[in-house]
Amino acid sequence: MNHNDILLGSLLEESWLTLEQAAAACAVEPAWLLARLTEGLIPHAESVAGVWRLSGAALLHARRMYGIERDFEAVPELAALVADMLEEMDRLRARLRCLEPG
Repeated sequence: MNHNDILLGSLLEESWLTLEQAAAACAVEPAWLLARLTEGLIPHAESVAGVWRLSGAALLHARRMYGIERDFEAVPELAALVADMLEEMDRLRARLRCLEPG
């Protein structure tokens, strides 16, 4: 995770984005994002009365997925799995840093 992801995650922690806002932030077409949302590949997103809302965590997940798909020509399902694993590794590393003596 780079500095921009940390900053973006902090800013968006309590915010919700529309499909169009999230697509713009990911530099993807809304159709790309919508396809992955309807397939259930992006957690922390919800559809309310047919309108998608994405949390900051969903945005970071989508950005990570897009990079994996683009850089490795991965299918969306594989990109989602790798993004999940990378996020779990980030959480575990954060827990380890908390446990390490100062």
